[in-house]
Amino acid sequence: MDKIFSIIAEDAERVVKNVELSEIIGKTVLITGASGLIGNHFLASLWNLLRSNSAGTKVVAVMQSEPSPCLKNFLDYQGTRIIRGDLADYDFCKTLPRADYIIHAAGYGQPGRFMENPIKTLKLNSLTTLGLFEKLNEGGKFLFVSTSEVYSGNNNYPHKETEIGTTNTDHPRSCYIEGKRCGEAICIANRAKNIEAKIARLSLAYGPGTKHNDQRVMNSFIQKAINGEINLLDQGDAKRTFCYVSDAIEIMWNILLNGKDAIYNVGGHSKTTIGELAKKIGAYLRVPVNFPPDSKNSLISAPEDVSLDMTKAEREFNKKKYIDLDEGLKKTIAWQKILYNKFKNHDYEK
Repeated sequence: MDKIFSIIAEDAERVVKNVELSEIIGKTVLITGASGLIGNHFLASLWNLLRSNSAGTKVVAVMQSEPSPCLKNFLDYQGTRIIRGDLADYDFCKTLPRADYIIHAAGYGQPGRFMENPIKTLKLNSLTTLGLFEKLNEGGKFLFVSTSEVYSGNNNYPHKETEIGTTNTDHPRSCYIEGKRCGEAICIANRAKNIEAKIARLSLAYGPGTKHNDQRVMNSFIQKAINGEINLLDQGDAKRTFCYVSDAIEIMWNILLNGKDAIYNVGGHSKTTIGELAKKIGAYLRVPVNFPPDSKNSLISAPEDVSLDMTKAEREFNKKKYIDLDEGLKKTIAWQKILYNKFKNHDYEK
């Protein structure tokens, strides 16, 4: 088995062991954003469950970009289908098939990317969400992958599901924050019609499965380290709590299939500062980590702390064990080392 494929396959096996997925057998599952980190791992867990006997289950992977060879492996069994198109185009949404389970994970998680095209970011989380609900079969279940960014401006840490942020609509990240809030409101409106819609406020998921030049902080540091050194833009004092992707997928499957409430946090327990993260990655890859003499170049609008209260999900789904940062980093670094080597040799697609 190809190493870059096996890294994700191992995580998928762990997810399937920890979540009861039998209710989806024989049904249709539609996943948007299927070529991204989250979509990739949702598909991998389905592959692990269904590869030996799909039993009439249909899996529809919706994506805009060409799937990587690794992702294609997770769609190599009976009953799978790839549909490519722009979900921000409402006419394209109308062409999608109906499904019993819809996981809406489309949209960039990288600040630089979602701020590049604010109108598209807003559409993907609002208009597209409305359109996808029209594709949900009667008695079906819907998962909207939201974000911890909805807590922006709230300084009560860790954030609880009963809280919300206080940022204004002129915030630099408002297209993402307000888009996700709108998507959540659409889910709540559909719940009022007795539709099983759930919201996962995802925070700082990381792991193997990202694409070339992913600019989220961890991936950016690893890429810089592979190239020889890590140069920070500031002193790295901001605090972050990371969640390894297989833990996030496990929790989100439980939210979709077993969640009793509307809104759940999805995060981890690996707390560190940006500076400490850079040093850890530098140590693993044996490269220097350089801090600037001042913080004038710090990222505008980035929060000083990101951490979620996971009590609700842990109690409801009996989630006790998490992949720690050291183990998760090793797998993420292994993925990116193979990815960048293959990319350099022109035998791996973006």
